Amino acid sequence: MITHRWGSIKLLDNPLFFRDEKLTNQAPDAAPGLSRVLPVFQTPFHEDESIDWETLDRELQWLIDRGASGVVMAMVSEVLRLSIDERKSLAERVCRTVGRRGFVVISVGAESTHSAVDLARHAESCSATAVMAIPPISVNAGTDELLGYYRRILAATRLPVIVQDASGYVGRPMPISMQAALLNEYGPARVFFKPEATPIGPRLSALREAAGGRARIFEGSGGISLVDSFRRGIVGTMPGADLIDGIVALYTALSKNDERSIYRLSQPISSLVALQAGLDGFLAVEKYLLKKQGIFQNTVVRGPVSFRLDEETRREVDRLFEQVQHAVQASSATSTAQPTTSSLR
Repeated sequence: MITHRWGSIKLLDNPLFFRDEKLTNQAPDAAPGLSRVLPVFQTPFHEDESIDWETLDRELQWLIDRGASGVVMAMVSEVLRLSIDERKSLAERVCRTVGRRGFVVISVGAESTHSAVDLARHAESCSATAVMAIPPISVNAGTDELLGYYRRILAATRLPVIVQDASGYVGRPMPISMQAALLNEYGPARVFFKPEATPIGPRLSALREAAGGRARIFEGSGGISLVDSFRRGIVGTMPGADLIDGIVALYTALSKNDERSIYRLSQPISSLVALQAGLDGFLAVEKYLLKKQGIFQNTVVRGPVSFRLDEETRREVDRLFEQVQHAVQASSATSTAQPTTSSLR
């Protein structure tokens, strides 16, 4: 059982929930066990670009059924193309649909501190597990302004705040020293990280060292850097929803140190993610694969967009997705035939 803000949660039906005993000597934790595979869901739209709530519910339930520890509302949920009212309605629906089956992380990053604070308070009122925030992307804010932005979000809610550096595709890299300063000020129970600035691996290690090994870090490359990031020390990953089977299998293989399965899975996953150019590339491919798997009705993305899936890319996506599926099946058969006693991390 995990004692959460909303009560005790039974974890027996989801093997990817766990309590990291290494963290229990820290300050009281508002999100115990927040870790492992937390996919960022895609927001489905009708042809008129209104939110398709029925398909959203199906996607969220499917993700939990496939082994996700919870879900995240963030960049590939198209939050930058939603109104504030839509973001709040979406947060309410996700928290209500997932309920006690998993963790819910809500993105509250905004172009003004005022809006980010408002969204953070709203997420807490919906019983979200944590909030996540990118910095404003329309201004080149200095370190003092960024610290003030995150401090006001932290002051507005009791929830953990995941500091997201999404500069791999939007915005600018945030100073590692600034991120470490936030952790030192508020502690690892309140401040988590999702670093996506390049080069991902070296910057992840630099953040880990600057934080004295206390930083709780999520990988956010879609899976392409998951193997390297895991070995540098992360608590989980936030991939897209489309490859949930492959990412769950890969994370499990990493946890068990199953080298054969690790590379059998990571190679087609990495090749597939490499085809996704920028935020709109992720959206196009992920929605295509969700439709292919019978979860989405269409592949509508709110425009304007900078990437559209052409026929040749689609054929390569199909080939690689088939390889991912074969790798998942082979890894499952290997795990069943040769059970490991290694403990999950």
